[in-house]
Amino acid sequence: MKSLKLTALALAVAALAGCSTVRPFGDINIKEQPKVSETVVKAIDTLPAPAGPKVAVAVYSFKDMTGQRKPSQTLSLFSTAVTQGAEAYLIKSLSEAGHSQWFTVVERTNLDDLLKERQMIKQTREIYEGANAKILPPLTLAGVILEGGIIDYNSNVLTGGTGVAIFGIGPYTQYTQDQVVISLRLVSVQSGEVLTSVTIEKNLLSTMDGATAMKFFNQNTQTFEFDSSQSFNEPGNYALRSAIEQGIVELVKKGERQGLWKFKQTDSAPVVAPVNSEETKKEPAPVESKPVSSLEQGTITDWVNMRETKVYSSKKVALLKPGTKVGLIIDDKQFYFIQSNDQEGWVSKQFVSRKTEG
Repeated sequence: MKSLKLTALALAVAALAGCSTVRPFGDINIKEQPKVSETVVKAIDTLPAPAGPKVAVAVYSFKDMTGQRKPSQTLSLFSTAVTQGAEAYLIKSLSEAGHSQWFTVVERTNLDDLLKERQMIKQTREIYEGANAKILPPLTLAGVILEGGIIDYNSNVLTGGTGVAIFGIGPYTQYTQDQVVISLRLVSVQSGEVLTSVTIEKNLLSTMDGATAMKFFNQNTQTFEFDSSQSFNEPGNYALRSAIEQGIVELVKKGERQGLWKFKQTDSAPVVAPVNSEETKKEPAPVESKPVSSLEQGTITDWVNMRETKVYSSKKVALLKPGTKVGLIIDDKQFYFIQSNDQEGWVSKQFVSRKTEG
């Protein structure tokens, strides 16, 4: 037993010597150089492109509606638990959604500054150029307003920890969990109707790992004590950014399901990479095809591009919407050669419902 105690004591002394520089355990990867904030939720970059033009959206504010202060067990803090400038994250995420193909964000957060600057330009031009001064183009008007805010913040939703010690020497770990909740709603400018809304919850996890050692000597008149720990607190801005980005992803998907907009459809025909540059100049090999009776017609079942040839990369003739009536000219295995509004081209069969007229 005595030898076991001496061994434990030796291990504690070795640990103390190894941590004599008062450094946390492990490698500390701290970069001093500033870096550009990257997307947290990768799904916002992979959103399907819209079938139509960008949606002009205005963001006036994205307020902290919680009134929560930073949690502390020892003293009162007046700093807020979440940022007061969350609209900056929201505007950035909207601008970059789907590789910047979805939204045109107009400036409304500091609208007074924008109007003052335009007024200064107008007055200066009138002074130096007279009555024929060039006027400013009109401001871009938004079709929808994105409202919402941070509606809840809960501290210490889950707390706990574990530890073990032998002869006063052992590791321990502790953790706490907070929760932030945001709400987003899309409002029509023309009618004031709330078109769609989403609510997103995001957990924030904080952990602390450490080791401690304590030993008494000389009839408990002297003591040796060692304690080292390292903690990780998930940044509040990281949790808020991920909640906002996920909210935009859900808003776009929910709007598509409700018919507010459509995703851009892509042809299902596979793209075959050419072996060399000479093959790109060759026309597709002829295949056996048969004419379709002139009495037969078809109906387009989904958004699809009509193309000059059966090759996916060939020139688009027209974009056909669901329900379009077309005439079937040639039935060629997986494709139809069709006629629509005096235009002819190829489409995949899976987008055409064939019907024979009696």
